[in-house]
Amino acid sequence: REHAPWALEDYGFKVLIAPSFADIFYNNCFKNGILPITLIDYEVEFLFEKLYSTENFSLCIDLVNQSVKSNFGEDFEFEFKFIIDSFYKDCLIQGLDEIDLTLKDRESIKKFEKQREKICPWVFGAIK
Repeated sequence: REHAPWALEDYGFKVLIAPSFADIFYNNCFKNGILPITLIDYEVEFLFEKLYSTENFSLCIDLVNQSVKSNFGEDFEFEFKFIIDSFYKDCLIQGLDEIDLTLKDRESIKKFEKQREKICPWVFGAIK
């Protein structure tokens, strides 16, 4: 299910802009560090027209303020149209994936494992 986001990530995509995304693909993008931005149809069409007709056209994505800005002054906010889950937004800003999030609690995990080993030693390969 994650093959499409993996392939896009392998090609270097960090952001995708479209009028809509399938739910599974949308969520898998976040899990793979890709920001899927949903804009209204005419906004996406406008960006394509500018891309094909304007030399050196580029976009800057401001995730903190949830806006898409062109180097020619156009600005599209996506905060009020489609809200990005704050958890995913925070993960993207910090550059964290699910493993990194787990490792933030490394000490708590180690503490839990030591306590668990005392209660269930057979789980850890020790037999009393």
